[in-house]
Amino acid sequence: MILGITGGTGCGKTTLLGLIRQRGGLVLDCDQIYHELLSSDQAMLGAMEARFPSAFSQGELKRKKLGQIVFADPQALEELNGITHRAVRAEVLRRLSAKPALAAIDAIGLFESGLNALCDITIAVTAPLEARVARLMARDGISESYARSRIAAQHDESWYRSRCDFVLENNGSQTDFQKKCIAFLDAEGIM
Repeated sequence: MILGITGGTGCGKTTLLGLIRQRGGLVLDCDQIYHELLSSDQAMLGAMEARFPSAFSQGELKRKKLGQIVFADPQALEELNGITHRAVRAEVLRRLSAKPALAAIDAIGLFESGLNALCDITIAVTAPLEARVARLMARDGISESYARSRIAAQHDESWYRSRCDFVLENNGSQTDFQKKCIAFLDAEGIM
């Protein structure tokens, strides 16, 4: 079974993914895969540098600079996603070729990348805006304004809700959300 896990940044997808991993599932974190590809996929980096030369210094990507560019310009973000989704999708397919019994694809761009087509079910993880801002600031060491710009550059909650098979709302404590995730996995027979 392949699960597609999506939702905006800072919603708490990591909690659900951790439980899937505990159940023996292969977790494919597309953001992590993207970061791995930043050090290994020269074709992807070359395409990024050609499109966003000001985000590079002496051939090295400056991620915060790239973020400032794309989170302020929806067209630039779409172009970046066009470059990165192809590379990430190819790597996800490579890792799934081992045919695991249970796998979860964690991708904010699950639908945009077409990875949802690989999934048996899709799950949106949602959370209140202010909780997301606070989590991003703490997790990534970024300012409130930068956290808000990252969130604003993504789809709103209703977009995820309308596309996914299931929605898990992270609107309480971490313990409450973990219990909600366990109940969901058990109800769906995901072992």
